[in-house]
Amino acid sequence: MKESFFTAVKQQSSLLLSSKTKNRKMMPSSPLNLRRAIIWIGRLVLAGIFIYAGYAKLTMGMRPRPPLGVALSFFALQVDSYRILPSWGVKWVAHTLPFAEIGLGLLLLIGWRFRIWATLVTLIMLGFFAAVVRSYALGMQINCGCFATPEPLTIKTVMRDGALVALALLMTIFAFIEARRPHPWTAPEKA
Repeated sequence: MKESFFTAVKQQSSLLLSSKTKNRKMMPSSPLNLRRAIIWIGRLVLAGIFIYAGYAKLTMGMRPRPPLGVALSFFALQVDSYRILPSWGVKWVAHTLPFAEIGLGLLLLIGWRFRIWATLVTLIMLGFFAAVVRSYALGMQINCGCFATPEPLTIKTVMRDGALVALALLMTIFAFIEARRPHPWTAPEKA
């Protein structure tokens, strides 16, 4: 008796499932297009750069790692060389930026509330780019301070930062565009 009941339920459920799925095609999970590819490339590249840059500023590229106060003081000298911020602003940027870079890089990788973090990363990149372009245009002979290595500020640095700003802008704009489109799983069926 029990076996026949389970057999009957199994047959009915298989008929029900086959009739519902007979006319339905499997929807793609996430079709890859140029916008999504740029979003993924931007996420990975910018997250890696932000995490590495923040870590490099905290370790000064040395092994063993110097004390945190020494590393932050050295980074404060690099920030001050741009001659943009007052002394309290230099101290605040030097003590918060490395940690913010690591945190934003991790948030880009995770993708949680991605549009918020992508926008913030883009604004920070625009600020970096403006400072680099200003210093280069004024002919300042300073170190970039990007990765805590003594890298002189050259046209190569300006071009690299410009390319990263363009990638950040495209990533953010495309993330907002993709958020407006319905997800393929929720798209209505075509008749």
